[in-house]
Amino acid sequence: MKIWLKPLQWLYCVYAIVLFLAIMLLIFPFVIIAGFFGRIKGGNIILRLCTLWADIWFPLIFIFHKRIYEKPHNKQKQYVFITNHISYIDSAVLVKVIRQPIRPLGKVEMAKIPLFGYIYKNAIVTVDRSNAANRTKSVRLLTSIIKKGISVFFFPEGTFNMTHKPLRDFYDGAFKLAIETQTPIKPVLFLDTYSRMHYDSVWSMTPGRSRVVFLDEIPVADLTIADVAALKLKTHQIMTAKLQTYNVPWIKKEVEAEN
Repeated sequence: MKIWLKPLQWLYCVYAIVLFLAIMLLIFPFVIIAGFFGRIKGGNIILRLCTLWADIWFPLIFIFHKRIYEKPHNKQKQYVFITNHISYIDSAVLVKVIRQPIRPLGKVEMAKIPLFGYIYKNAIVTVDRSNAANRTKSVRLLTSIIKKGISVFFFPEGTFNMTHKPLRDFYDGAFKLAIETQTPIKPVLFLDTYSRMHYDSVWSMTPGRSRVVFLDEIPVADLTIADVAALKLKTHQIMTAKLQTYNVPWIKKEVEAEN
């Protein structure tokens, strides 16, 4: 961005942050009330409140979403959703575009943020990747959630992709869970969140489009735990090819050439 436009961008970021907090404060009392309805019913209500928050916030900051369905999407069906992770606003986009009961898996550190952290820990399943016992507990909880008819959502890269490749390597968790519960994988691509807010700074936000692509589901019927690596590789290859097709801006040609 040109130097003389930077002050305008900073003003825009301040405006977006103020609105982010103001709308969150408005829904917060309802989040507290929803918390009394338990992890399942209450969690579903909190996710719907987060969707309402996103429906208000994004248009007011001039970020406009477009869902692209490469195959028909059945909102009544359970999935293990997975997506690429490239920006601070990925989580906000998630609650904007996924219009069915879900529970995302997210970093436990985010639950420490005042106000937002309360909503976060009541709306998602937290995981501490440095703690094996905590990881196991999180997977057990996700399994029980799937058994109750709710989809789950993973960022299988685990953290921001700063490699300039289409994707980082995936962790096994999402694919083990999909096989163990016989729930199909549903890849989703966030094409523009890198451009809307770069992972380097929350002060890099810009208005514009935000396209989300729903790919065809990947079945797991009859697969066993021995197939985790193959399923993970297949999913990674499908998503990589599609990100290249859509020419996402974080892919550097010289990195592609090396691989």
